Amino acid sequence: MRTYAGHSTARESNELYRRNLAKGQTGLSIAFDLPTQTGYDPDHELSRGEVGKVGVSIAHKGDMHALLDGIPLDEMNTSMTINATAAWLLALYLTVAEENGLERSSLQGTTQNDIIKEFLSRGTYAFPPEPSMRLIADTIAFTVEEVPQWNPINICSYHLQEAGATPVQEIAYSISTAIAVLDRVRERVSRESFPRVFGRISFFVNAGIRFIEEHAKLRAMAELWEELGRERYGVDDDRYLRFRYGVQVNSLGLTEAQPENNIIRIVLEALAVTLGRSARARALQLPAWNEALGLPRPWDQQWSLRIQQILAYETDLLEYPDIFEGSKVMDALAAELASGAREEMAAVAERGGAVDAVPYMKTKMVESHRERVRRIESGELKVVGQNVFTEAEPSPLQEGEDGGIMRVNEAVERSAVEAVARWRSARDGQAVTDALTDLERAAADPDANLMPPTLAAAKAGATTGEWAEALRAIFGDYRGPTGVGDAAAAPSDDSLGALRERVERVSDGLGRRVKILVGKPGLDGHSNGAEQIAVRARDAGMDVVYEGIRLTPARIARTAVDEGVHVVGLSILSGSHAELIPAVLNELEQAGADVPVVVGGIIPAADQDALLQAGVSRVYTPQDFEVSRIMGDIVDLVAEHHGVAVASA
Repeated sequence: MRTYAGHSTARESNELYRRNLAKGQTGLSIAFDLPTQTGYDPDHELSRGEVGKVGVSIAHKGDMHALLDGIPLDEMNTSMTINATAAWLLALYLTVAEENGLERSSLQGTTQNDIIKEFLSRGTYAFPPEPSMRLIADTIAFTVEEVPQWNPINICSYHLQEAGATPVQEIAYSISTAIAVLDRVRERVSRESFPRVFGRISFFVNAGIRFIEEHAKLRAMAELWEELGRERYGVDDDRYLRFRYGVQVNSLGLTEAQPENNIIRIVLEALAVTLGRSARARALQLPAWNEALGLPRPWDQQWSLRIQQILAYETDLLEYPDIFEGSKVMDALAAELASGAREEMAAVAERGGAVDAVPYMKTKMVESHRERVRRIESGELKVVGQNVFTEAEPSPLQEGEDGGIMRVNEAVERSAVEAVARWRSARDGQAVTDALTDLERAAADPDANLMPPTLAAAKAGATTGEWAEALRAIFGDYRGPTGVGDAAAAPSDDSLGALRERVERVSDGLGRRVKILVGKPGLDGHSNGAEQIAVRARDAGMDVVYEGIRLTPARIARTAVDEGVHVVGLSILSGSHAELIPAVLNELEQAGADVPVVVGGIIPAADQDALLQAGVSRVYTPQDFEVSRIMGDIVDLVAEHHGVAVASA
């Protein structure tokens, strides 16, 4: 039983973990901030506004010592949500354990370590695909021998569903990812060790509100996983063929409107992964009711933990054999999903496997998410409190000065910047330089395993940014596909047709086509909203400039001028809007770009007012689910700002 937690500094997160363990939590699930996840130190330009926001900042082994202080690691099962820098954070974890006198063999836990889903959905990648896959394979090969109780990878279907994947796509793309990983690991371990490698692969799965279908999905995944092990990899030991998975239930379906309804959603979604014993999750973590509003407080996380405890100890959920065994409905549904997944896995294989098929999978998910948004807009998919039954009493859960969410103190970033400078000045600089040189040398040798030099760098006192920069020097940088340009044109309907007419009229008045820049400043990699705005703008007939994630304010302003756009749309879901949006406005002013700016994201009401006063023209939050209406607003804003008189249709 876990809650996904971590924020601000290592010391504050340590206090939070101790409180959660005292309340009955039985494992740690560590959330890292975006600079840590993407390989930047707190004082890097791209870290501005992001330090300590969506997780804890860990820049070196000193931070990891503070994070885990007083926690018995040999008794703990620790899940670390970390991917691009997974090898580094695991090295820091092992270093702390060893410096506290613990053997590696006693450590239990999981590094998420699934980079394919980062290219597809979450965006916290650091290196190009092939070097990233090598890092994963090296980590797995190292842990299976050195840290035998550790799960070195969590293949994550969770984030695929969050980005709009259907159940069939979620199954197919995650198992295709597992194939890509296993094929590479097989080259780096002995034949005798490989079945144990297969047995250490675990999955991190999503469970949505359609909990019967979600349970069938898990039965289908278990069937396909055993089939894969036996037929492709020759694994015949039942212990290693078991489909092992942990779950966080769906966050995509949580609503900003009437957020108290989210508790009911979370409980129902938890049933999908607990009802049937033969397909039951091994670990469960639940989101908080207010995640569509902002960062949950300790009390909110406690509520999610209590849900798990009530299901486990007060109900009879765990007392019976598999209640779905022999169910005609469940068997048929699981077979249907497995069949569809086999077809989609074949489509991925035809494109060279999961690594080469990243652009294909990304495009298919953008299209699926567009269809989900269309169904909500049309009312075909009913979401209580959002597009039906919208009349409601004010929520008392949102009363109070904090507005129902936790805010990270702005001083956290300044403190982290100062702290990493002190760390660098106090360590043995030559030892760090030597360790990083050895790391670069190993990176340049395709036969070398990168974990030993990574461990040496961690022990020497290197920082997260220095480790990643050493690898970037060899591997290069990478910008993932957006899926927008290749997405099929949307089928026309009345709302899209009307929107196209408005775009044509305003374009005629401007003397050229309406042009929008969709930008994501900072390190926030959750690009679903930005992609849907970009796709809808394209389908409506606008010229669209969308370069993907991880842009500095200066780059956004420069692109706005160079491309001659009429409007800039910014998307931020990491809570860094208060710092980054004014920075973009300032850069646009300095560059002489006189264009309106609209903003979308998880932005509390008080912050919305501040952004509007700072010069933002429109602010949209998750309750603004009608994308066609948003686009219509933007077209009207362009006409008004540029003085275009538009005749009515």
